[in-house]
Amino acid sequence: MNKLVKEHVEQAQPYEAWEDTAKELIELEMRRRGIGYKQLSRQLEELGIHESPDQINRKVIRKRFSAAFLVACLRAMGVENISLI
Repeated sequence: MNKLVKEHVEQAQPYEAWEDTAKELIELEMRRRGIGYKQLSRQLEELGIHESPDQINRKVIRKRFSAAFLVACLRAMGVENISLI
């Protein structure tokens, strides 16, 4: 493996667990509240964020979303506190 590829792999791996945690956090809060992607989409619209249920689903499944998206989803669902431990 060339040096550049090895460095990229080493840098990507530390974030993998955090990406899993962020995905699980959204899914956990959705389950707790009995919310599906359609309802989450509507709740995000109330915050001025216009994403279809399919777009949200793809972002969460792929674990490719920003911290801002994570916070917006949690806020839209009415999450007041989270435990990271």
